[in-house]
Amino acid sequence: METPATQDPARPLIELNALEKTYQAGGVLIHALRPTDLVIRRGTFVTVMGPSGSGKSTLLNLFGLLMRPTSGSYRLDGREVSRLDDDATSAVRCRLIGMVFQSFNLLSHLTILENVCVPMQYAGLSRGAMRQRGRDLLDQFGLAGRYGSRPTQLSGGQCQRVAIARSLANDPPVILADEPTGNLDERTGQEVMQIFQGLHAAGKTIIMVTHNPVYRKFATQMVTIHDGRATEE
Repeated sequence: METPATQDPARPLIELNALEKTYQAGGVLIHALRPTDLVIRRGTFVTVMGPSGSGKSTLLNLFGLLMRPTSGSYRLDGREVSRLDDDATSAVRCRLIGMVFQSFNLLSHLTILENVCVPMQYAGLSRGAMRQRGRDLLDQFGLAGRYGSRPTQLSGGQCQRVAIARSLANDPPVILADEPTGNLDERTGQEVMQIFQGLHAAGKTIIMVTHNPVYRKFATQMVTIHDGRATEE
């Protein structure tokens, strides 16, 4: 894959061509995502909205290479990634994609610094480099001096800041966020959205699933899903 220095800035970061996901449930064919064409350019802030069960999480899981499509094409940074083997898929996800979840998905038996370091272990960084970057990221999000705390000792907003720091560990160009404010009160949710605004301003591509129509104001590209059909607004 090309290095950042050789990337074509005019080339879309993500291209979906007739991407589709179906599965069988009780003998019935379920169209979790109907054939979808979508182009996302670098530095875009995308909101994905739609009712529960419409296919939002399916689309995000396909973006994150957490499931394979039934058919169609997914090009990420110019490379077809939907049919890679497990090792190649993990390598692409490690370098190019960071993920933030509604429930934080932090490992409770690890300190928050260790949580942030987990993606860097997969990337093969040295222990010293991992810990330094992890501390820098936690400092950036207001958690200086809390490196040895465990997730159970933090508030929801602090946990989500740790999760965002973890998503940035390997400096990926794409951050996927699945209802990142869903478990937070309104004030804390606004603080988290300000973090995402800052990441977008710094050049990250943000793809965020949300139920909150207020967050449309942050978007430069809006996608709506109904009954597995994704459309741009």
